[in-house]
Amino acid sequence: MKLANKLVKKWQTIGKIAGKLLLLYASTSKLAMERGLHERDRVGVQDFVLLEDFENEEAFIDNLRKRFQENIIYTYIGPVLISVNPYKNLDIYSENHIKEYRNKHFFEIPPHIFAITDNAFRSLIEENQGQCVLISGESGSGKTEASKKVLEYIAACSGHQTTVEGVKDKLLKSNPVLEAFGNAKTNRNENSSRFGKYMDVQFDFTGTPIGGNILNYLLEKSRVVSQNSGERNFHIFYQLLAGESDDKLQSLNLTRNLNNYVYLSDGQRGSVSNINDAENFRTVKQAMTIIDFSADEQNEIFSIIASVLHLGNINFTEDGGNSKVLEVDTVASASKLLGVNTDELTAALTNRTIDARGDVVTSPLSRDMAIYARDALAKAVYDRLFSWLVTRLNISLQAKDLHGARNNVMGILDIYGFEIFQKNNFEQFCINFCNEKLQQLFIELTLKSEQDEYRREGIEWVPVEYFDNKVICNLIEEKFKGIISILDEECLRPGDATDITFLEKLTHQLSDHPHYICHEKSSTQIQKTMGRNEFRLVHYAGEVTYNVNGFLDKNNDLLFRDLKETMSKASNSIVRICFPELEYKSKKRPETAVTQFKSSLNNLMDILMCKEPSYIRCIKPNDLQSPGAFNNDLVLHQVKYLGLMENLRVRRAGFAYRRTYEMFLNRYKCLSKSTWPNYNGSAKSGVKILVKELNYGPEDYRIGETKLFIRFPKTLFDTEDAFQLKKHDIAAILQAHWRGRVQRKKYVKLRQQVIVLQSYCRRHLAQQAIKRKREAVEKVRAFIKGFITRNDPPNGYNEAFIANCKRMWLLRLSKELPTKVLDKSWPSAPKHCQEASTYLHRLQRLHLARVYRLKLSAERKRQMELKVLAEKVFKDKKNNYPGSIGQLFQNDRIPKEHATQINNFVATAFGSERLAYSSTCVKYDRHGYKSRDRFVLLSTKALYVLDGKTYKQKHRLPLDKIDFVLTNHSDDLMVIRIPLDLKKDKGDLILVIPYIIEFSTYIIDTVGTANIISIVSRDSLEHNVVKGKSGVIDIQTGAQPGIVRDKSGHLVVIAGQ
Repeated sequence: MKLANKLVKKWQTIGKIAGKLLLLYASTSKLAMERGLHERDRVGVQDFVLLEDFENEEAFIDNLRKRFQENIIYTYIGPVLISVNPYKNLDIYSENHIKEYRNKHFFEIPPHIFAITDNAFRSLIEENQGQCVLISGESGSGKTEASKKVLEYIAACSGHQTTVEGVKDKLLKSNPVLEAFGNAKTNRNENSSRFGKYMDVQFDFTGTPIGGNILNYLLEKSRVVSQNSGERNFHIFYQLLAGESDDKLQSLNLTRNLNNYVYLSDGQRGSVSNINDAENFRTVKQAMTIIDFSADEQNEIFSIIASVLHLGNINFTEDGGNSKVLEVDTVASASKLLGVNTDELTAALTNRTIDARGDVVTSPLSRDMAIYARDALAKAVYDRLFSWLVTRLNISLQAKDLHGARNNVMGILDIYGFEIFQKNNFEQFCINFCNEKLQQLFIELTLKSEQDEYRREGIEWVPVEYFDNKVICNLIEEKFKGIISILDEECLRPGDATDITFLEKLTHQLSDHPHYICHEKSSTQIQKTMGRNEFRLVHYAGEVTYNVNGFLDKNNDLLFRDLKETMSKASNSIVRICFPELEYKSKKRPETAVTQFKSSLNNLMDILMCKEPSYIRCIKPNDLQSPGAFNNDLVLHQVKYLGLMENLRVRRAGFAYRRTYEMFLNRYKCLSKSTWPNYNGSAKSGVKILVKELNYGPEDYRIGETKLFIRFPKTLFDTEDAFQLKKHDIAAILQAHWRGRVQRKKYVKLRQQVIVLQSYCRRHLAQQAIKRKREAVEKVRAFIKGFITRNDPPNGYNEAFIANCKRMWLLRLSKELPTKVLDKSWPSAPKHCQEASTYLHRLQRLHLARVYRLKLSAERKRQMELKVLAEKVFKDKKNNYPGSIGQLFQNDRIPKEHATQINNFVATAFGSERLAYSSTCVKYDRHGYKSRDRFVLLSTKALYVLDGKTYKQKHRLPLDKIDFVLTNHSDDLMVIRIPLDLKKDKGDLILVIPYIIEFSTYIIDTVGTANIISIVSRDSLEHNVVKGKSGVIDIQTGAQPGIVRDKSGHLVVIAGQ
């Protein structure tokens, strides 16, 4: 039971900590939002719904400009994200940013493309609703980059599981492949998408991407054969020439010089410093490998790209109206790369076979028609290669295991933006038609549907005026009356149909339409801005003038039967797949290009209508692609045609959030005891209970017919926060019950096992206790026997006892060792340790003496050396030696009043000699023993005796010629034996030195031998006088020391007792 209680307490502690962390997280997020609002004067507001003057266009643009200048490129209009292209790299897409936006409420943190993506991703996973991210805007506004960031975030959200890494890599690596083959540099954008792309990403039930599918729309294939000045062909041509190896280029019959290829209109000017084609080519090849393109497939793809370049270099001449090929080698190169017969390709380029009701007629082509056929073939080859690439990518991206896959997917639409050029042609017409359809979808889903839903639900609505572009869509696509129908009719009718006849028919049928302007019926001022071969449409984004030249040809998209048949026989497997044999054998006329595009566009609209959309509206701040530049007029134009002001007015007039009662109740029913766990009434009544208990204000919500409408995001956030906290509580309760049951089973089983284990443990512990007691008894017995027999011969018991005694003695000795050099005490030792004790005592004495010596200063060391020398010479030999032990030796005993004269003498007379000792003394004459005061100076070579009054030198006695005699009594007498050869000195000197031991020690130290001094132990002492005569000095002891001459004429020295 104790174990169970501990587990319960542990889980309670964990729950409290988790709750505190959630509260801290929520408070931190809210503070972040409030801090952003406080800074709105500098960086604007992060949601246009918060603008005070929300109907003012200038205030709208000013808010965008403030944020753009602070490198804040994202802003909300409710759930719509506005993205302003910065034209530079910003550090806002790192791993840390991804973590910051994961599983956060939409408005809880600053606007970001990750927030939009996370909101759609979580709606897909949690609510199982199909999602679509619609990215729209002009060319150069950053749509392609935005789609990349959406994919990157989705890939990052799934973690780094080994099983899905390959799928994520393929999804991400599909971008560089599609960009290489479908993007090009235009005058507005260095990486402009020249095709539309819609990608579906499929997930499993855990939110992990398991596959994908791509749809492509209207590749601008006319760019293959010609480009405007300053623009480039598709990237892949330049990448191949810049990045492929020399050997490979040689095998493809290519050179790196761009001027050699007609289809690269700008030649060498196509090399742009901002685009690294060689590096991008390596990226494309790496991506192809990751997406499972085989080496053979890659070789065939690049062979086809090279063949297109060679096709562009084929020139024709004309002879009698029949075209002929000029460069046969070029045709051979193209044929080899495509895998077709050279003669057949030559024939197909210069002749046309027509099957007229069973009659097959072959007619030669003129030079112009041959050039048309060549360009048509190049465009068809490249266009079908691109479609094959998309199909091949879809095969690689297809989910391998559909077990656990979701029915709903997330779509990402990245399609060409609205285009208004100086010269607009068929491609711009199709692109702008697509943008009109997308704008119509946006209107239906975000503006018109908003109002309709409010009316259906019975919610009061403030009408908002907005421009419905359905009238323009009808102008273009209306059956039998629209521009597309007229164009197809002109292409299919018999007779001599031309672009001009198409324009005339448009003018005849549509001249009264308010959004159609023709040259014939317009004012003079407008006619000056239009050509006779042009018409103008008033799009939602503005007026666009279209040149009809090429409309019919591009719409017919005619490729002669001979070319199709030749391509269908190609040995290049990709070419053969792109040109199936059934196609050229079929007699059914293919649909026109614009009809095919219209059908695929309507299919796309159907796909988007059944998904919950998330909008990213991209804006370009300037036409120069310059970082930091913000053109107010250009931005305002885009804001208008994107319908952002209308969207803002709708958001401010309506409610930010709405959900059906069933969905709202199912998600938040746990917040009320009345609705949890199951509510038996209607969903609407259950929601009313929830709203009441959550303390919603009267203006915070509205009750509709089938949905609950919440006006303010903050109200929803508070509800969601409460749900997230409650969800943890509910999960904790369920976990607690389940864990309690599991732990109870484990506890019962564990308790039984513990009881068995405890019995074995107790047995083991009892055995160990008995063993320890037995060992203790044996040790005590052995100790007693050892003590009894400690003095007997070794017998095993006493050896251990003695060893223990020695050990104990050593421990005691280590604590009682003497610490002073003069301390001769020593702890007593047992009998068996006597020898070791003596040895250790000696070592300790030596150690203390050594320590004492090492601590001595140089002066103290000198004193010690002199003292030791004195001890060796005078101990037990001179009675007054003990009196000298306690005094420090001094080498200068001259009184201060005589010091100057003595120093002067030393300085003038000593020369190289050094003074070793100086002192006063008393000299006794040889005759009569009269005392005289003298100074005695000891140098390194001689002994000097000076007059005590005049300081004149009386004697200089070399140390190597004289000897000194002392008595063993306690006197200060010293007799200096002077050799006879020293004529100046007559007889021995009799001196009384105050510090006789000190003086004698310095003499021995200076000379280096003690033999120079003799100590006699007689009571009388003879000394030499003049001419060989001698005198006697008697030594006596007395209470009062002194020196006198007795009646016998002897000198009597009375020594102390």
